[in-house]
Amino acid sequence: MKKSLLALTLSALLSPGATWAATDMSAIEARLAAMEKRLAAAEQRADVAENRAEAAEKQAQKLAAAQQQNQTAIAQVEQRTAKAAPAAKNSGDEGFEFHGYARSGLLMNSSAAKTQGGPTVTPAGETGGHVGRLGNEPDTYVELNLEHKQTLANGATTRFKAMLADGQRTYNDWTAASSDLNLRQAFVELGQLPTFSGAFKDSTVWAGKRFDRDNFDIHWIDSDVVFLAGTGAGIYDMKWGETARSNLSLYGRTFGDIENNENTAQNYILSLNNFAGPLMLMLSGMRAKDNDQRTDIEGNRVKSDAANTGVHVLAGLHNDSFYGLREGSAKTALLYGHGLGAEVKTLGSDGALLPEADTWRLASYGITPLGGGWHIAPALLAQSSKDRYVKGDSYEWATANLRLIQEFTQNFEMQYEGSYQYMDLRPEGYNNRNAVSGNFYKLTVAPTLKASDVGDFLKRPEIRLFASWMDWDHRLDNYAGDDAFGSSGFKAGGEWNFGVQMETWF
Repeated sequence: MKKSLLALTLSALLSPGATWAATDMSAIEARLAAMEKRLAAAEQRADVAENRAEAAEKQAQKLAAAQQQNQTAIAQVEQRTAKAAPAAKNSGDEGFEFHGYARSGLLMNSSAAKTQGGPTVTPAGETGGHVGRLGNEPDTYVELNLEHKQTLANGATTRFKAMLADGQRTYNDWTAASSDLNLRQAFVELGQLPTFSGAFKDSTVWAGKRFDRDNFDIHWIDSDVVFLAGTGAGIYDMKWGETARSNLSLYGRTFGDIENNENTAQNYILSLNNFAGPLMLMLSGMRAKDNDQRTDIEGNRVKSDAANTGVHVLAGLHNDSFYGLREGSAKTALLYGHGLGAEVKTLGSDGALLPEADTWRLASYGITPLGGGWHIAPALLAQSSKDRYVKGDSYEWATANLRLIQEFTQNFEMQYEGSYQYMDLRPEGYNNRNAVSGNFYKLTVAPTLKASDVGDFLKRPEIRLFASWMDWDHRLDNYAGDDAFGSSGFKAGGEWNFGVQMETWF
């Protein structure tokens, strides 16, 4: 820049017109000097700005590094906190739950007097021969279930359940003197244990007093198809394939009076329950050492020929349609028991069975809508038992039950139930019972109120009014002097019962 200005100045001085420019030489030099000062100042400001930019960039880099360090530290703290937490919060799988079942009703005959009732009202009821329950229950029965569930941080689950139950046939409000209040279940389950693998990966281990999880029943006649219960331990859902799984359990039950500790027998039931898709195969063996040596409180032998061992088999089919014919559901089972296993419904509960006892049992029921607001649920339950309590005895019966629902409004339906039972009972004098055979019939009409889901067989609560008519062959009145049939005011020839009942579960 400086050289260029000097060259211009000399050229002007030496040019032909330089005379007039010479006189202003000092002014030009002054202007050049001022210009040089401004240029120097601009360069200085540019240097300062550049230094400031470099400093700002360095400061920004320091801030970014510090922020990264802070984020890393926060992540480390969160990780340590998560490891220290005892459980992961999952409101859907944790906390306390309350469940229950209850029924309560008033039952009277056509004279507004006390009458007999219950699904076991017939002589066959002693060996599990239930009849239709609608309009045929005079009791109050309650089950109260309290559960606590938890999901831990490692994915394991826990469950504790306790059940209180009570049954009453008095209509009074204060029933402590006749109460059957009982702790029916108290057990713990552990599931999804992270150290379990292979077939046990998704299994559940349990111990305590309980009903087996895979029991199932025919609700319309208040009868379990199979009922395995007691105190023990087991494991559910050992998986062998996509649809194949097994349960293994050991239950204990007690024969005899608990007041007579030295003469009770412990019946131990080892059960393997297998499932493959809709198929079910249950195998059980049981042993009650010295069951034939039990004595009562007075020291008398209870039953010197009682069985000490037994076997039980159940083959079942659980359909997700109405017998493969239409929408709905159905369950069917064939059961066989020998020795102590001859009580095929409530496994291991009867200590009076003979070693030779044999029992076959068939159970089946289904549910399906018929259209036009109608729904139907047929059921069949039949059993044949020989050499049960006395050599040569025979207990044979069959129950056919049909329940229909007719929808009228979203809160009102009519329920109809018909029940028929044939029985041929030959106890050979056991327990002062007499040989009888004959038929039993029951028809019930029950106007029913529901809060919603009218037409759903398994939706509760319900409030029902009902009228039931029942009759049976007069020969059945002679079965026993302490059963319902033939008792005062309850003899063959036709019986009308009326009442009201509520039923609920949740």
